Amino acid sequence: MSSDLSKFSELGLAPKLLDAIADTGYTTPTPIQTKAIPLVLGGGDLLAAAQTGTGKTAGFTLPLLQRLNESAKGRAKPGKPRCLILTPTRELAAQIAESVQTYGKHLPLKSLVVFGGVNINPQRMAMRKPVDILIATPGRLLDLVGQNIVNLSEIDILVLDEADRMLDMGFIHDIKKVLRLLPTRRQSLLFSATFSTDIRKLAHSLLNSPQEVSVTPRNTTTELVEQTVHMVDKSKKRSLLSLLIKQHDWSQVLVFTKTKHGANRLAEQLGKDGIEALAIHGNKSQAARTKALAKFKNGSLQVLVATDIAARGIDIEHLPNVVNYELPHVSEDYVHRIGRTGRAGSTGQAISLVNIDEVKLLKGIEKLIGKKIPQVEIEGYTGLTEEPGSTIVERKPRPPRRGRSANAQNQSEKGGNGNSGKRQSTSGHASRRQNKNASSSNQQNGKSNTSQQQEVNGNRLNTDNHSGDSQRNNGNTKDRQGANGNRKRSSTNAKNQRSGNGQSGNRRRRAS
Repeated sequence: MSSDLSKFSELGLAPKLLDAIADTGYTTPTPIQTKAIPLVLGGGDLLAAAQTGTGKTAGFTLPLLQRLNESAKGRAKPGKPRCLILTPTRELAAQIAESVQTYGKHLPLKSLVVFGGVNINPQRMAMRKPVDILIATPGRLLDLVGQNIVNLSEIDILVLDEADRMLDMGFIHDIKKVLRLLPTRRQSLLFSATFSTDIRKLAHSLLNSPQEVSVTPRNTTTELVEQTVHMVDKSKKRSLLSLLIKQHDWSQVLVFTKTKHGANRLAEQLGKDGIEALAIHGNKSQAARTKALAKFKNGSLQVLVATDIAARGIDIEHLPNVVNYELPHVSEDYVHRIGRTGRAGSTGQAISLVNIDEVKLLKGIEKLIGKKIPQVEIEGYTGLTEEPGSTIVERKPRPPRRGRSANAQNQSEKGGNGNSGKRQSTSGHASRRQNKNASSSNQQNGKSNTSQQQEVNGNRLNTDNHSGDSQRNNGNTKDRQGANGNRKRSSTNAKNQRSGNGQSGNRRRRAS
């Protein structure tokens, strides 16, 4: 064993795991790994707060692999995983699955990643085989549980990664549903880049006497990332971004926008500037997202434009540049964004393009991280000339669908079907014929038809009352002809079934 791995070996990791670590080229554990790994190996619950890029994924992957491998329960049963790792996004789930494969390649454990946006059938088929570690997003996991494909009754270890983001995205109810399906006796681990006060309260309510680990103050940025700001008009942002990429010969740039539409538009504009760029966000198919991310990781794609949620799973060890094309509305998201660079001990650069209406957001970020970000001027580009409020695009309310309310009202008054002209042309004739028939029936039975006046007025054919009159006519033929004149119903007396005036004449002769 290499002496460089002596610190990893001191954490109590098994030889096969140490071999896998050596294959990755890592030599020294990060602070979160040094603190978390022994605690997880001890079997207790853990609440760990560590900023993005500090190695927290390996902090729970390595010890849970060892615990599962040494467990007396042995191999998992089909459809009944022994470890569940929940993540908020597909990209993060895929990244964790890759980490599990990397560190567990010398162990006989099987893992599977499941998430939405792709065909569920291959995931169903895979769960028919033993799976020790299941990495999942909450929605797809509950789909599989609902189809009786996954049974969570034998979970020994539960991991909630990026727990703050899961709650921010509204997964709290799904998480509670999953927790109700788990056995009471289990080991639970919550890892996240940041924890709000509410998140901490929730975590303590879910964990059993947890140990708490925090390697850096909450909502701080690493000193390995050089942060700068360019104060620039919105109309000049795209041209400035193109200038920076070309001037500095950036080969790998992650650019953040606030909206999906903005990401698509910026990627298209950069393409026109001769810069290869692709967008990644929630509206993209999983195949498109995976392809774009793979190209970006292997260096064949120069610029990846992303929204905050999609970028949560982007883990590139030596990503040099992150650009905030637009500042996030939530200051904590800035920490997550720039945490994509400066990972695993590498240095990085984070640049923010700020217009007049984002100055307030910038001040909020600086207050959160506890320092002022240096502003850098670029001749011909920086300097704010736009009026406050001029860059804010207000969403116009959608106009009502053309003629929808008027047509709906007319259809309601006319019976709710189409062919209104036909209804109008037939309603008078049908009404007069129905009234004559009803009158003949009333003469025989000596009863008045209370709905006749409404029918004469032409407002509506009360077919229920007419049907009742026909029944009181002792089996005489009932002819219900609707407003659209295209449907007839014959009575129980097939002998007297006629149409039009001939039928009415028969009725009158019988009545006399």
